[in-house]
Amino acid sequence: MATVSGLVEKYQLIVYMKDINIVIVNYFSKDDISNAVASIFADLKNSNLTFQITVVDNSGNQDKIKEELATKFPAVKYIDSGANVGFSKGNNLGFNFCEARYYFAFNPDAYIPENSNVIKRMIKFMDENPKIGCVGPKILNDDGSLQHSCFRFNKSSILIKPFKHINWDKKHQKIKRYTEELEMKKFDHSETRPVDWVLGAAMMVRGEVAKKIGFFDERYFMYLEDCDWCIRMWEAGFPVYYLHDVIIKHKYKRDSSKTPGIFKALFRNRLARIHLSSWLKYVWKWRKIHKFYE
Repeated sequence: MATVSGLVEKYQLIVYMKDINIVIVNYFSKDDISNAVASIFADLKNSNLTFQITVVDNSGNQDKIKEELATKFPAVKYIDSGANVGFSKGNNLGFNFCEARYYFAFNPDAYIPENSNVIKRMIKFMDENPKIGCVGPKILNDDGSLQHSCFRFNKSSILIKPFKHINWDKKHQKIKRYTEELEMKKFDHSETRPVDWVLGAAMMVRGEVAKKIGFFDERYFMYLEDCDWCIRMWEAGFPVYYLHDVIIKHKYKRDSSKTPGIFKALFRNRLARIHLSSWLKYVWKWRKIHKFYE
């Protein structure tokens, strides 16, 4: 028989748990975030969903985003992380602020097109498919072209990944072939289907799954935390899906690839060094598992 305190705790959970907690991490991206948040509010208008938008600030409010949000979007929760703690830890701070049925990692330079009901449709798909752990939408560039946002984590694809980010796929045919496999370029992007992993720019994860396996692994400062989270879902028995008919736009910038050449990139480009560090951590962590994903 349930105790009174147990019933009260359950009731409070039902009352206060949101349908979705949408988290955006800021690092000197005030204007992009203002645009992203406005698009989210417009998308959720009249949706009847309960939601929390949480902005975690890794810039120490140097760009005055706190004041911007307070003026334009007072319902948004602002969290000062205290330092540039990275993408993984920043998102986790936001996820942990508000318990929800779904958690949505959303990049500051992403936005939802008008009149598309993206979040409602993603939640509907997840509600109708309770065994699925995570979904990622189709992502388009500003010009409407396809942005590759679903990937493979078989061994050859993962091992080749650092070379893609220094643009070697444009110079060497073998690397190009493996890069195309990594990015699933031969897959029909007009089909909803399970995929190995989806881009962290816009990924929605079931709350029950997050409780079981945790949020992002904070050992990754940035890069490959999305891949790591998805492989943990698959290992726990929760598939990851790509939704072809739900569209988000993303002003994608490959800052880690701006300096050509591996040695120049490592010496001159901090993001390239971070990318390599994350890749090494990922390969070491999953070194015994990747044999299953050939």
